[in-house]
Amino acid sequence: MPAINIKALAESSREKLKAAIDPIEQFLNNHALEQLVQADNPDSSAFYSGLLSDLRHLLVFSEVAYEKLGAILRRPNLDNDLAERALYEVYHNGVNAFFYPKNECYSEDGRYAYTGQDAIRFRIKPIRPARDIILSISRLYEELRDDLSYYESDYLTQRRMQSQSK
Repeated sequence: MPAINIKALAESSREKLKAAIDPIEQFLNNHALEQLVQADNPDSSAFYSGLLSDLRHLLVFSEVAYEKLGAILRRPNLDNDLAERALYEVYHNGVNAFFYPKNECYSEDGRYAYTGQDAIRFRIKPIRPARDIILSISRLYEELRDDLSYYESDYLTQRRMQSQSK
């Protein structure tokens, strides 16, 4: 991939990560498990515990990627290999952490992706703030997934081919 494209992709990915980090952090700082369960029902404790855990993991992956991209972009000369590796990690850690959460409190239903409806389906109906945070950041992670789809498999294939030719 040409260096100019890598730099632009790194910059736009960093901006999208920042746009996702802020609301996740704000949600986690303002909502405790007890509040979420109390606002819903006592049987929802496992659901909200899993949701908060998944959001904390997503926040950490996103912050690490944001900082890494920032450090790469601040260098006087862009290191293409390092930038591509960071973009690969954004895809495989951040994007996958969002779309395949460990606790499976929500999932993406691809049948709704092209209908204009929200493609995210929750295991149980969450309270409004929990629903809103997931749906608001889903658009950002969808854009990251679309932008970084190259890093799903082509990047590793290219790296393997380069290492075999040496």
